[in-house]
Amino acid sequence: MAIPITYNLRNLIVRKTTSIMAALGIALTVAVLLAVMSLVHGLDTSLKATGNPLHVLVLRKGANSELVSGVSREQFQDIKFKPGIARDKAGEPFASLEIVTVINLTSVDAPDGVNVTLRGLNPIGVELRDELKLVNGRWFQPGKREVVVGASIAKRFPGARMGEKIHFGRGDWDVVGVMQAGQSAVNSEIFGDLNQVSSDFNRSEALSSALLRTTDAVSADALVKALQDDQRLNVSSQLETEYYSKQTTAALPIQFLGGLVAVIMAVGSSFAAMNTMYAAVARRSREIGTLRVLGFSRGSILLSFFAESVLLAGVGGLLGCLLVLPLNGLTTGIGNFATFSETSFNLTVSPSIMASGIAFAMLLGAVGGFFPARSAAKREILVALRAV
Repeated sequence: MAIPITYNLRNLIVRKTTSIMAALGIALTVAVLLAVMSLVHGLDTSLKATGNPLHVLVLRKGANSELVSGVSREQFQDIKFKPGIARDKAGEPFASLEIVTVINLTSVDAPDGVNVTLRGLNPIGVELRDELKLVNGRWFQPGKREVVVGASIAKRFPGARMGEKIHFGRGDWDVVGVMQAGQSAVNSEIFGDLNQVSSDFNRSEALSSALLRTTDAVSADALVKALQDDQRLNVSSQLETEYYSKQTTAALPIQFLGGLVAVIMAVGSSFAAMNTMYAAVARRSREIGTLRVLGFSRGSILLSFFAESVLLAGVGGLLGCLLVLPLNGLTTGIGNFATFSETSFNLTVSPSIMASGIAFAMLLGAVGGFFPARSAAKREILVALRAV
């Protein structure tokens, strides 16, 4: 015969001080874990949302990012007429030659400045990015020092908002628009005219990359192979989605450190739960003896105390979710080791992450509650009844 769960609920309420302290310890552990998970998930979502599976990115052979790559205009003329590249309504290849560099912007949070990505491209480069849309202002005009900033840039850097001027290169650039592309990393970039940007940075010939749109997935794979095999061009190529997926390594150090802190705190929380349950067993010795006299088996008592510990940890897990929930949607940034600039993204506390946190808390409760529960179940009836 099983002991009713109401018995455990009553005991948790009666011992509310110790119950609250144990639950809060577990809640803080869960909150740390969830904060790290939401950060990693947000960055992962941002980078994986960037790119199109039909797009092929061309870099200089041996380069692992656009920032250190070099594709010349002459190479581009050969690249854009490769078989498999889609064409626009005018019959021109869907191919964009682009330059990528970094500029330093200051904000209230970063008075010393933060590197952000500046991308120079032609209007066809904007057209290639289907998910991209203007949320304010207009697109830059070719030949002018005008830029359009990503939504995250406009949000986090007051000096880069609509109507402001940004100084880089050889002069001031007018912010004429704000763009957004879902949750992608494009929100962390600044777009300007290819020729004007390359001229200001003295890179009229040594540009960065070429972005190509193919007609279908088969053509994309074939184009990647064809470009890799063309020894004359001396370039490397990959799907745009693969390029951005590789950049998720930027979150690995934070994931490791956050996980390490969470594990250390988890050990402490498990011992706290164990001490709480051992104290409960000692105080409720007569209750345990009475339960045995009433006919409840050792297994029922073990299960009851074990369930009580897991229930207490589950409450702690819910509290941990509530503590970290205000972080959901918060915009932050992290340095990207591939681009040497900051990638902005939103922290995401998803239902699956919260479920993982609650499951983690209940695991802590199970570890911390098993041995006290077994101790309670092993008590002899007479010994338990004699206890003061």
